[in-house]
Amino acid sequence: MVGLAWLQWVYLFFWLCFLAFLTIGGYFMFRKFLRTLPRDDGRSILDWQEYYIKETIHLWKQEHKELLNDLVKPVPSPFRNTVKRKIAGKIGELALKDQIKALTEEYIIRGYILATPRRDHKWLVKTLKARKINLSKYRNLIK
Repeated sequence: MVGLAWLQWVYLFFWLCFLAFLTIGGYFMFRKFLRTLPRDDGRSILDWQEYYIKETIHLWKQEHKELLNDLVKPVPSPFRNTVKRKIAGKIGELALKDQIKALTEEYIIRGYILATPRRDHKWLVKTLKARKINLSKYRNLIK
């Protein structure tokens, strides 16, 4: 009986790892669930995101899509489409609010800044410098 004590430790380690992974996965699933719940206006965050994208899809030109693709390059590929949709939704929201007729780089950059966490802004600065785009207009948003 004493010789199998190591097996109990293996079982304990397995179940602790299993519980940890289950908790982490549940956390991300719960966050996604919260975004699908309707707000006071009857639409969820994801519904509004889809609405903004649908209403402004005709404003996107190929060079705008390429800029957005460059900005989301550091995101791991399984999450890249989700991030692109979130940023495109924010850009669409800004475009509809300002009632613009054509999308510009300025709206894409502003939408990226507003839709992403502050830690991602380093990549934005690096990408814009590589594309030789003036950052002075966005300094107050980047902080």
